[in-house]
Amino acid sequence: MSAASDDVRVRFARPDDHVAAMRVLDGSLLDTDAGTVRERIERAAVLVATVGLAGSPDDATARVVGVLVLDTPEREGIAPRPEEVRPDTRHVEAIAVTRRRREGGIGRALVEAAVERVDCDRLTAEFRAEVAPFYESLGFDVDPLTDGRRRGVLRVGR
Repeated sequence: MSAASDDVRVRFARPDDHVAAMRVLDGSLLDTDAGTVRERIERAAVLVATVGLAGSPDDATARVVGVLVLDTPEREGIAPRPEEVRPDTRHVEAIAVTRRRREGGIGRALVEAAVERVDCDRLTAEFRAEVAPFYESLGFDVDPLTDGRRRGVLRVGR
């Protein structure tokens, strides 16, 4: 897997990244609840890709250009997902990159960071059929679901 351009950094989101992360997710027309994203940030289940402003390596001036939201195994009052029955699996709930930064390896960098930083044997995702080539390029095994959706599984060697 190749990395994104050198000016891109991936890290766990902080509470002050919430608004910027929501802008990226909303800009990609993903149906992601702001409260859920805030809660996931608090549980270290959101990764952000940032780029610094021209000539500034300072993280305080960095702009969020990509977001990956993971499910957390502990969800109150909801039927368990496969990830909860099998805790060595994490689910990618949402991944988005700003329109100007797509095709630049940021989505790949976010998934690679999730693989490196999250203790799991498998990553899963459900997504629209038109983005299946992205997941396949990362090594996900992709199977069809209903309504034109797909499910992908990436086996991770830890």
